[in-house]
Amino acid sequence: FIVVVAVNSTLLAINAGDYIFYTDWAWISFVVFSIPQSTMLAVGAIYYMLFTGVPGTATYYATIMTIYTWVAKGAWFALGYPMDFVTVPIWIPSAMLLDLTYWATRRNKHAAIIIGGTLIGLSLPMFNMIDLLLIRDPLEIAFKYPRPTLPPYMTPIEPQVGKFYNSPVALGSGAGAVLTVPIAALGAKLNTW
Repeated sequence: FIVVVAVNSTLLAINAGDYIFYTDWAWISFVVFSIPQSTMLAVGAIYYMLFTGVPGTATYYATIMTIYTWVAKGAWFALGYPMDFVTVPIWIPSAMLLDLTYWATRRNKHAAIIIGGTLIGLSLPMFNMIDLLLIRDPLEIAFKYPRPTLPPYMTPIEPQVGKFYNSPVALGSGAGAVLTVPIAALGAKLNTW
């Protein structure tokens, strides 16, 4: 179960936004990257850490994400791109701050969420900014190694989803999905009384 939690949380963080800094637009995506990745690192790491109850698991979680990203970087390198083309984000130090908070507050989950989450939000952009300062000139990389684009005949056709947004079926299913969790929580609470 621990492995399932780790893998699913990692996929959640990866899909929260750009999880790799492509050198040719690293600074443009810096803010876009920082917001969802800070949030998802905090959510995933705290969930994983509180599940195990052991300080150190947040760092382990960040290490798993880092390994996945190095694999992706290796894939780009195998395609002939330079090592600087993909910059691996810095998750581990921020996760270490979260683990330190959890340990220092004697495993207080609320302190871990509030203080540790704040430390992640403040530190992750800073660590990644330092990381991006160390890479080669992004413009040089952008001009010498443009990313491949699909030819016109392979470009996927956008599905016609606009009409569905106005349908009562979509509204009902969306509202049902949103209300399911609080209603289930309320039912569980009433059941305990």
